[in-house]
Amino acid sequence: MDTQIRHPMLVEANHDENVRQQFVHNLRLVLAKDISPLNHKIYEKKIKPAFIKEYKREPENRHEVRKVMTNDPFYRLYSATQRASQEMMWDSVIDSVEREYDNLHEKAAASPKTKKSSCEVTKDFKTPSYHTAADIHLQPGGYHWEKNENDISAGAVYDRSVFIYAIGGLGNLNDDLGRTLTNYFKEKYPNKSPKKILDMGCSVGHSTVPWVETFPEAEVHGIDCGAGMVKYAHARANYLDKPIHFSQQNAEKTNFENNSFDVVCSHIVLHETSTSAFKNILKECHRILKPGGIMLHLDVPNTDGMDPFTAFITDWEAYNNNETFLVKLRDMNWVSETVEAGFGHNKVQLNKSETYLAQKAIKNGDQPSFRTKFPILVAEK
Repeated sequence: MDTQIRHPMLVEANHDENVRQQFVHNLRLVLAKDISPLNHKIYEKKIKPAFIKEYKREPENRHEVRKVMTNDPFYRLYSATQRASQEMMWDSVIDSVEREYDNLHEKAAASPKTKKSSCEVTKDFKTPSYHTAADIHLQPGGYHWEKNENDISAGAVYDRSVFIYAIGGLGNLNDDLGRTLTNYFKEKYPNKSPKKILDMGCSVGHSTVPWVETFPEAEVHGIDCGAGMVKYAHARANYLDKPIHFSQQNAEKTNFENNSFDVVCSHIVLHETSTSAFKNILKECHRILKPGGIMLHLDVPNTDGMDPFTAFITDWEAYNNNETFLVKLRDMNWVSETVEAGFGHNKVQLNKSETYLAQKAIKNGDQPSFRTKFPILVAEK
């Protein structure tokens, strides 16, 4: 199992908890590398020929593939095991967090704070319905659950679990997507040096930290709906010596002034919202960006250019892991929605990028352990 970098806020697992977490990690690895590819072979040899025989044509899209694949016994077994691995992942980490609960909160309170970092939560914050309707990624209680007003357990559970979920593919600090977007920004805008940056839906700051490292003179903010997330993120960033201002806010309507940011970004956040929220977030980005400011949203792979089966399997999270908006988002026109939000027609692009770690591996002549091109919605105000 790849090693996650230790920092004071990362929960310590005892022997039995660590073994369970390693088991889940290895199970997910086997499912991804050895079991999941067999679904395609079954589709090509059995499911698609049967579809052609009945309809005199091949399936036209991922929705048609889904209707026939979900009845296949092997796919059903694979899908049930994949979901079970997700549930086991949370359970294995929650045990560690519950055992270390008091110690974690003591360390958070003692984290080395500076004037360049802060954390604000809202007492009567209203969590959006798309978070309360279902526990996203099956995280018990969701990203927003709190035992009390000082609770940071949602962040502690998330920090360790994401590493297991991605099978270490996001790097040993889970920061690969942040590095991907900062690397993309530097290549596309080599002459820009943003002074104020906002990361929307920052969770525990995995992807926020690379913005501080890339632009150390900038004032960096991170917002999230979960109070436990931003409180944990604040302590984590303090121990990593990364000055960031965190606050509990809804990205649809923030308390920031008009024209106040040079860069507004997010990392795999949009697919965890809703149709109306997606539109509102784009409008809010336009409002708080300075003239000439850049909006960048990196999100989960869309299905453009994919064959019907690959597009179908890419939707697995939506139907089995409480990513309820994912299918709808993939069918929306991101560029036209961004134009409607106020950005000029000639100022909006939808690009794709390999992750930072994948690009690095390829340059070194190695085979990336995780290789997926992520769409990046880019707009200039």
